[in-house]
Amino acid sequence: MKLYQNFIKRGGDIVVSSVTLLLTSPLFLIVYFLVLKSVGRPALFKQVRPGLNEEKFTMYKFRTMTNETDESGNLLPDHIRLTKTGEFLRKTSLDELPELINIFKGDMSIVGPRPLLVRYLPYYTDWEKKRHFVRPGLTGLAQVSGRNLIEWDQRLEKDVEYVDNVSFMLDVKIILKTIWIVLNREDVELNTLEDFDVQRMNVKKERQHE
Repeated sequence: MKLYQNFIKRGGDIVVSSVTLLLTSPLFLIVYFLVLKSVGRPALFKQVRPGLNEEKFTMYKFRTMTNETDESGNLLPDHIRLTKTGEFLRKTSLDELPELINIFKGDMSIVGPRPLLVRYLPYYTDWEKKRHFVRPGLTGLAQVSGRNLIEWDQRLEKDVEYVDNVSFMLDVKIILKTIWIVLNREDVELNTLEDFDVQRMNVKKERQHE
């Protein structure tokens, strides 16, 4: 597993991400200008996330929501700021396309636990922290086990299960299942990842204070 995880997997990430970026460059540009027109500048959403060994990196995605605010300057609810273009990008996972840059740079991998928010780091148990023993992924075991629809603790369990069983065949299965899910638009929830995570993390905080 170590040979695959430390050398073969990283080499595959470089090849796949570079070839995919090259082949999808026309699509990348089309989506970029669609986002500029429907959402505004900047077209890319940038956010710091914890990666391998909890080292922080800047993750890239296409923006799907506007920056509209209320009279007090607070951002409006996500469902109001989410544009039709953004909704389409999320359904097709095209908003994730810029993460190929992160994969090429070595911040992420094709397959691995999804990179969550930095502010959640203090709330993981030692066992759950194992999810950071590998590079975060564009897709992962949790995503093909119910995508955004499984509970928070179940997602973390799947992340650790992946870390404990990293292999070439497991990665291939996850990639193939991800393609099937995206093409068939299965188990898709339009709420943002952050909204979903906040709900689950609040539960986790309450449990720690019981």
